[in-house]
This record gives sequence, structure tokens and C-alpha cells, in this order.
Amino acid sequence: MDNNTQVVEPETEITARPGGAARLIRSVRKATRRRFTAEDKIRIVLEGFRKEISISELCRRESIASTIYYSWLKDFMEAGKSRLRGDSLRSANEQEVKDLKDENARLKELVAEQALGLQVFKKSLR
Repeated sequence: MDNNTQVVEPETEITARPGGAARLIRSVRKATRRRFTAEDKIRIVLEGFRKEISISELCRRESIASTIYYSWLKDFMEAGKSRLRGDSLRSANEQEVKDLKDENARLKELVAEQALGLQVFKKSLR
């Protein structure tokens, strides 16, 4: 083949499936959705607290829905309330819980072995 020759692919038949367009739109929206960091959310909520601009203008500028802003505000306030109440215990993740359970089981076995050895030693003294 020379450089001027083009390879033509056979046409594939496209069939429409029920709900296919809606699924495609959902997947595109999910893939292109903006994800805000915690710092961005805090910055936006605090800017709303300052009342220099209206909440609707802030939401328009940040390209978020006002319902999103108010849900972030609610989360922010709830976190502040729990911190002030002293509920600052962090929740352990699954790996930490698993590690602690494994260590607990190992320590129980060690105590059981020592108790058995002590019992055998006492019987040998009689």
C-alpha cells in the first residue's frame, strides 16, 4: 500500500436500546462532574458567611446549585456542633479494627498458654 491509499472500515450497524440514551447521558454527567475538595467547600461556605455577595450569586460564580451550597453549610455546622460537644473521637477504619481484633486474639492465646503452663507447674509441685 502506498501513502495515498485509505482503508475503509465496514460500517457497523447501530441499534437503539431502550434507555440507552439516558444511560449514556448519566455516565457522561458522572464522568464530567466537578469534585470539590474539602478546602474548596469550606472556602465557599465561609464566603457565604461573609455576606459580601448573595448566596445565589456565589453559587452562580462557583457553578454549583444552591441546594449543594446549603447541604455543605449544614454539614459544616453539624461538624462544628459535634466538635464543640467534644465528639472528636475519630472512627476507626476497617483495617484498624481487623488489626486490633487479630492482636486481641493473639494476646488471649498468650494468656491461655501462660495460664495452662502455670497450672501444669502447680500440679507438678504437689
